[in-house]
Amino acid sequence: MPAPPLAGRTMVISGGSRGIGLAIALAAGAQGANVVVLAKTAEPHPKLPGTVHTAVAEIEAAGGKAVAVVGDVRREEDTARAAATAVEHFGGIDICVNNASAITTEPTGTLPLKRFDLMQEINVRGTFLLTQACLPRLRDSDRAHVLTISPPLNLSPRWLGAHPAYTQSKYAMTLLSLGWATEFAEDEIGVNCLWPQTYIATSAVANMKDGDDLLSRARDPRVMGDAAAEILSRPAKYTTGNCYIDAEVLIESGVRDLSKYGGGDRPIPDLFLD
Repeated sequence: MPAPPLAGRTMVISGGSRGIGLAIALAAGAQGANVVVLAKTAEPHPKLPGTVHTAVAEIEAAGGKAVAVVGDVRREEDTARAAATAVEHFGGIDICVNNASAITTEPTGTLPLKRFDLMQEINVRGTFLLTQACLPRLRDSDRAHVLTISPPLNLSPRWLGAHPAYTQSKYAMTLLSLGWATEFAEDEIGVNCLWPQTYIATSAVANMKDGDDLLSRARDPRVMGDAAAEILSRPAKYTTGNCYIDAEVLIESGVRDLSKYGGGDRPIPDLFLD
């Protein structure tokens, strides 16, 4: 029996201690991948489950190998340390996943500048820094991928006017990734974005107003993990410059029943999707 596509491949992922990031890391680990988890949460948070250390334990229990790097994706020295850790422990980097993100949907008139800056620093700067740190080793890989958790560019006034600061930061992640798809084409590095079709049952959703109702109509993070694993298993040379939607990726790969991921009969469509 041939080895799974991600067996022995090395992934560096930001914000992988819980939620979507952890689901992606677990899906890769289940195929025998090596995972370097860069996250700030070294100690348990009173409102959020999981730390970078519990994530490593879960990835290894799933069948992969993992190393924790406690750090901030906004800091150049921390992203460099994550990349160096991947090289030290596993000999290189095949996959960079830009998952870490901050969200604040307050309107312009009341959005604190501190929250605006946080979204720019984590979403945009963090995505740039981690990709830049991984790039030299990605160029050495024969199947290199960069995957960014950001939406397709939808210029409908509905989304442009809803929460401009957050929208701008997420679209900037997508623009960087689409630009890299062209910039790194000669290196045959596949660069793509992935976004959920529906709300995902994360702690962030649970802590929102009417969180219980939202969770009942949100899909399990595994839907994003499985979709990511499918994209990252495809030939990088021919899998690049796309803004994928999780459910569409899975259906295309042969999944016919998405009910195993939950969400009920009327899952809530995610932001930026008409």
